[in-house]
Amino acid sequence: MSLLPKFVTRFFWGDNTKDLSLSKHGKYISQTLMDKGDLPSIKWLLKKKSKKQLKKNISPKMNKKARNFWKIYLG
Repeated sequence: MSLLPKFVTRFFWGDNTKDLSLSKHGKYISQTLMDKGDLPSIKWLLKKKSKKQLKKNISPKMNKKARNFWKIYLG
């Protein structure tokens, strides 16, 4: 299991980050970072997931501004 980098784990303060993996929890991790992440965490996410994969993870539960940004950015 691949552990998340330390600069990413701070966005998952309510989770046991040792149990989170991008392969098993990709949608949850992507949605959280797309909604609340900072520039380093977004850069990391964009290296790990394709734009097509991220587009599928846009959620109505996300902050409206974040959701609109990702809809425009990802096309």
